[in-house]
Amino acid sequence: MKGDQSAKESNGEIDTALQLKCRSLLSALLWCYQSQYSCDDTCRGENPSHWAAQFPSCGGLRQSPINIVTSKVHINSALPPFDFIGHTNAINVTVENLGHSGRRDLDGVSSVRLTGGALPGHYRAAQFHFHWGGNGRPGSEHTIDGERFPMELHIVHIKEPYGSLAEAEHDMAGIALLAFLFEESADDHPHLDPIISALGRVQNNGTGLDGWTPQAEVIPASKDLHSYYRYVGSMTTPGCEQAVAWTVFHKTLTISSRQQCKFWTGQPMTDIFRPTQPLDGRVVYCSKAGPALTSALHLWFGVFSAALGTTGLIP
Repeated sequence: MKGDQSAKESNGEIDTALQLKCRSLLSALLWCYQSQYSCDDTCRGENPSHWAAQFPSCGGLRQSPINIVTSKVHINSALPPFDFIGHTNAINVTVENLGHSGRRDLDGVSSVRLTGGALPGHYRAAQFHFHWGGNGRPGSEHTIDGERFPMELHIVHIKEPYGSLAEAEHDMAGIALLAFLFEESADDHPHLDPIISALGRVQNNGTGLDGWTPQAEVIPASKDLHSYYRYVGSMTTPGCEQAVAWTVFHKTLTISSRQQCKFWTGQPMTDIFRPTQPLDGRVVYCSKAGPALTSALHLWFGVFSAALGTTGLIP
């Protein structure tokens, strides 16, 4: 009997320790994805279906991501290509583990800018990040005709003269977000490995690495930027600010199964995507047919790779 009592006390101590650990995790993470339940029911108030309880904008009528139904999009031949400005300039890059994604921040005074694409002004690049699945599951946020893709890249731009996302979110078109969907390829994407390597070096929530890029060659041309979807929406993480002009490019980018597996190893950073949200009467526009963007990712990954290389972060 004494042994049973000791075992119960020991189990009780373990349960108490687990509860304290769960509370500690929740105090550090105000929200989580469906895949990140580490404390049983304790986390259920923080998953995407309950975000609006704590972040009211997440229950708004212009939420993202969405499912794009190609048979219902409105063709708008007046949507022009984009112009990238300052991509040959040096850019400070920080890789940070946020606990729910690996974000790459560009310097707050970066001269990398975006115009065109029927955007109402000039936009400054602020950061880029990915969304992915896990263990063979697709993880894009946007879907096309119900199909979810392996991964999705977001490049976040802030409208000038705003100095931060917090300032830009009060403008309905304060943020321009470019989205690129990935498809699986037999071959590795040569520009992904440096980013995968960097993510492996920031395993703990809140940790980061800084780098500085030398000048990079500007690869994309305006003729490569014609083919995309456009709609008004929100950020896809709390507080889900409804201040985003979304551009989802038609052309998919590639990633090998080997490279996908590298993203999946960062538990609990798997299946980090928000489910698609209702359109609620919004219209999705489609630019005129034209060559899709194939080289923009090369540019962005080239910039990032150079940053890691110059700081000794790539072996």
